[in-house]
Amino acid sequence: MDIVEKLLEKSQEAFISGIELYNKPTIKYRIEGFSFFICNAWELLLKAYLIKTKGNQSIYYKNNPDRTITLENCLEQTLTNDKDPRRINLNRIIKLRNTSTHFITEEYETIYVPLFQACVLNYINWLMEHFNIDITEKLGSNFLTLSVKLSAISETEIKAKYPKEIADKLIAAFEDISSSIGDTPNPNYAIRIRHDWYLTKKESEASTKVVLTKEAEKAAYILKETKDMHAAFPYTYSKCLDTINRWIKKENIPFVNPKNPTGPKNVFNNYHLDLFLKFYNIKSNPNYCYKYYAASVLYYNYNEAFLRFVFEEIKKNPGTIIQDLKASIAKNKS
Repeated sequence: MDIVEKLLEKSQEAFISGIELYNKPTIKYRIEGFSFFICNAWELLLKAYLIKTKGNQSIYYKNNPDRTITLENCLEQTLTNDKDPRRINLNRIIKLRNTSTHFITEEYETIYVPLFQACVLNYINWLMEHFNIDITEKLGSNFLTLSVKLSAISETEIKAKYPKEIADKLIAAFEDISSSIGDTPNPNYAIRIRHDWYLTKKESEASTKVVLTKEAEKAAYILKETKDMHAAFPYTYSKCLDTINRWIKKENIPFVNPKNPTGPKNVFNNYHLDLFLKFYNIKSNPNYCYKYYAASVLYYNYNEAFLRFVFEEIKKNPGTIIQDLKASIAKNKS
């Protein structure tokens, strides 16, 4: 086993350790622990990439060949655009790791979990893109959503609960990160955790039930816990394309673009995805799609079940699936 393989193996171990630690409800150290492990996983991953692309000496300081460079140095050499949301995301988590030897409160979970969740998906995508390693084979994709116990940040409660110095830092961190995420965050920077409520008569779409009655004490009751729809449907349109293309590339599916049969093979693009969405009416199917509004704009997110459905359909007939969908849509119109 060469040094790149060793680094990749240790990187994946650190990543899985971070996920497992964070998702254990009895662990109170999980915010600090996760930041340590995810940063270690990224550092080993990026050093493996630097060695692969630039050679062994690339991970050592030129003026001190016995010492390897820091994670921040690795980021500067790999994600060279300092506006890259993946780099900004990881730099914020590095800052948390560097200060977590000091007093960290449980409220930091509410602040940082959108960054943590994006960082997890960024790691998975980088590992697959540059080393063709699908870590979900070791850790099922259903375990990659971080288990979160959220509560609202109340400035009054924070000031009453903690000394002024700690309260001020906590409130400032919350305001800073909330502002940087905005209403429609870049999924490479942050994945917002939120619970949306709406009334529906379709029981299959409901995660919580209420009943109307004349007796006040039975006016409403909860049968199930609230459901985090953004965690259940984490894939944006672009993430769907990225993920399906990774799967096609990994299994070397001979997918053909009928519009350009002599062009690049194995490329699933916007036109192809739109055909699937339209023919199967996916945007109206709550089993595959989640609709929500942000700043009065309608957005759609999708779950892994939808991606797997599309991928399996492609595998059945990769040479003509797009032509078949197009023909079927045209036939339905006539």
